[in-house]
Amino acid sequence: MAFSSTLSANGLELVPGGAFARVWAPFASSVRVAGDFNGWNLNANVLSSSGNGWWEGGISGPEAGDQYKFVVVNNGVNWRPDPWAKEMVNSVDNPILMDPSDFAWTDQSFQIDNWNELVIYEMHLGTFPGGSPPDTFDQAITRLDHLVELGINAVELMPINEFAGGLSWGYNPGHVFAVEESYGGLRGLQRFVNACHERGIAVLLDVVYNHLGPSDLGIWRFDGWSQGDWGGIYFYNDDRGATPWGNTRPDFGRNEVREYLVESAMYFLNEVHIDGLRVDGTAWIRRTGADLGGGDAQDNPDGWSWLQYLNNSVDGQSPEKIIVAEDGYNNWAITRPTSQGGAGFDSQWDPNFHWPVRGAIEAANDNDRNMWAIRDAVNFAYNGNPIQRVLYTENHDEVANGRARVPETIWPGNAGSYYSRKRSTLGGALVMTAPGVPMIFQGQEFLEDEYFRDSDALDWSKKDTYRGVFDLHRDLITLRRNLNGNSRGLTGPNINFYHVNNNDKLIGFHRFQDGGPGDDVVVVMNFRDQPWDNYRIGFPRSGEWKVIFNSDSTNYGDDYSNHPGYDINTNAIPYDGLGQSAEISIGPYSCVIFSQVGNPSPPSGPAEDLNGDGVVGLYDVLIVLSNWGSGDEGDVNGDGAVEFNDLVAILAAWG
Repeated sequence: MAFSSTLSANGLELVPGGAFARVWAPFASSVRVAGDFNGWNLNANVLSSSGNGWWEGGISGPEAGDQYKFVVVNNGVNWRPDPWAKEMVNSVDNPILMDPSDFAWTDQSFQIDNWNELVIYEMHLGTFPGGSPPDTFDQAITRLDHLVELGINAVELMPINEFAGGLSWGYNPGHVFAVEESYGGLRGLQRFVNACHERGIAVLLDVVYNHLGPSDLGIWRFDGWSQGDWGGIYFYNDDRGATPWGNTRPDFGRNEVREYLVESAMYFLNEVHIDGLRVDGTAWIRRTGADLGGGDAQDNPDGWSWLQYLNNSVDGQSPEKIIVAEDGYNNWAITRPTSQGGAGFDSQWDPNFHWPVRGAIEAANDNDRNMWAIRDAVNFAYNGNPIQRVLYTENHDEVANGRARVPETIWPGNAGSYYSRKRSTLGGALVMTAPGVPMIFQGQEFLEDEYFRDSDALDWSKKDTYRGVFDLHRDLITLRRNLNGNSRGLTGPNINFYHVNNNDKLIGFHRFQDGGPGDDVVVVMNFRDQPWDNYRIGFPRSGEWKVIFNSDSTNYGDDYSNHPGYDINTNAIPYDGLGQSAEISIGPYSCVIFSQVGNPSPPSGPAEDLNGDGVVGLYDVLIVLSNWGSGDEGDVNGDGAVEFNDLVAILAAWG
């Protein structure tokens, strides 16, 4: 993919022979630039007014790495960071002059997968690597092969804009162009994105525009002007500025502010090769008030039109980039095209799925699990398009702020229990088989049970402790992405949810794109602590159906019952409104997935098992010795010769 440059001429930008400065300060009487390049002399580089509140001028001498500030004069001298700064020493210090294009990208051939094939992994950069938070982009790179093994093809980074201090969720951006220095700054982010792309992983960025800061906020009263106690030119200077996080809602009705925020989004999408955005709290953009449920809340036409402007800008330049809203108020217009009066987002987080599913898997009593609510949650689609919703049972909000991870909620203090593993992964199976874009939160794949905190690293030892849970998620993702070529229907838009047994707590549905072998998928789930044999259920086509996934397998838990989910042949017995049916078997709290095309055969054995008897031993050593020095049988490592290294490999794999 070719990434286009969208560098604006705003802020201080390097140009041949020096730099060019352009900044908006409508109430200033003069604006200067001071920095390393002029000995921090206030009078060395005075900008000229270019009209409409803008100041600009060329400066000779600046180089990459120089520190600097704007000096804004308005009833006093105000030292201000560059609103367009790409790097900061820290959130309250100087900007650092950088050339974002001065990076050796190697991702030119990368292209994000089709949106219907994405599986998103939400990541908090500071805790994901498992070191001592805040960790860095470079540390996170060392963990990317874990995501490849899991099958992830999209990472969603929680906000990485420069924020106050070193520990944060990121939802307090002080500088919307700069990258958090404690994570490794711009270059660290570029290395991370490049490394993801080299592994076939797209990178989505969580961005916060509904409020800024509130602390360490570089554009607060930027040119010295404000009304009362409000924030000045970049913010609403009346009650519309109030949010639960401070009086820092941007003025979405002012052209310069609208452009500034869209420039930030386009900068990351193009200059930093980001593949999509998750826009935080869009309800706080399209509405005003410190409490959206309170009497002071009202629609904000400025915010709605800005959301449309953002999405039109992205679609006009980079329609392959996916823009996701986190709105939370079940607003169908969020993902309706702007041509139809909608906000124009491609997808949105879906609470319609999350709450019913968690309710079903977390209920203490089997009789309290509502299969009709599950049906409605799985069937739901904004505007009839399943890609317009992101599905999850865990995200950063739902496993913090007094709420726990799903396994911990199921059995507090015993998240590793049989019941916690069984029912939490049943929810995971719904995420991966329902129509929509599936997402998991970091650590969910190996039963992380701690509620999310920015000071606590992810516990990577759990990957070994709960290897079966990891393998289960890996196998589900393999099917969700149709990597074996036998589950194409899971990437399709179509569903027939034809079986609801609310008494016995079983469900069944058919997923398909066009239909036929390798496309049709039948998903059956049991939400009761009871196995079933000879349980009749409808099938959409006649013939043999093979089990391609059984969550009750002992591969996923030594204490699972391994209840046989066997292959079946259908009968011409009408059932569930379908012409074909069969009797199946399913374990307690389990999911069984059927396809008319089976899984590929696993490798026959390790390369060191030369005679194929299933054991690496003496006979394999004899094969090596009898072929010593040749390139024939016994070349374990494939280097073209049978020699010492092949013998070492066999001895290492002995038994």
